[in-house]
Amino acid sequence: MKLGLEGKVVFITGGSKGIGLACARAFAEEGARVSIASRSEENLEAARRILANEKFDVVTVRGDLSVAKDADNAARQTEKLLGPIDILINSAGAARRFPWEKLDAEAWQQGMNAKYFPYIYAMDAVRPGMIERKRGSVVNIIGMGGKAATTMHMPGGAANAALMLVTAGWATALGKFGIRVNAINPGATLTERLQEALRLDADKRGITMAEALTKSEENIPLGRSAKPEEVAAVTLFLASDQASYVTGAVIPMDGGRTAII
Repeated sequence: MKLGLEGKVVFITGGSKGIGLACARAFAEEGARVSIASRSEENLEAARRILANEKFDVVTVRGDLSVAKDADNAARQTEKLLGPIDILINSAGAARRFPWEKLDAEAWQQGMNAKYFPYIYAMDAVRPGMIERKRGSVVNIIGMGGKAATTMHMPGGAANAALMLVTAGWATALGKFGIRVNAINPGATLTERLQEALRLDADKRGITMAEALTKSEENIPLGRSAKPEEVAAVTLFLASDQASYVTGAVIPMDGGRTAII
């Protein structure tokens, strides 16, 4: 299947680690021109070296995407180096997990600043150019925490739920300009983020992290956690010409764990 991604300019927020890095690699393999953004210069350099060792060249741009000005600057820098942005992949940030007993104003604020606003501001930054060119694709990698409430992830889950609504809303508003907006909700995925969740669960239960992983995967119909590359593959499809009539979709990727429609 030809995805039609050759030469496309792809801006990936949170592209230095985890699912974002897997997406950067996948788009580069398809011949796209890739820019990855992160607030950490150290993480960006590490990602650049990893991809360079695999013979992929990417542009790196630093910025705190929870700040609107930084998000706009990152997009403008990408376009200065690569050209107009065709595709935005939002994979930046992850809200910290808090036991419900420790939730306070700071925790709720952190949840929105870590996940909601970075996605919103990145979309704000690319939207005018996409409207002007009457083309574009946005894929928001969100998370199942916005579909099923857990007492350990309420601030982040609230941000995720809000991002799903925004995804559907922008898809409706921007379709007439040839812009598609979709989302993916990964469940447990083998990244540093999962390690944090396993540590908290293990501490709470008084078990090892390996035992916590086993117990978690017992509840997944497919019997295992996802690989970042599997999420990246669906991201490629949604961003590509092969999904030209798909917009406003929110696709679950949790191995069937959350039985909802």
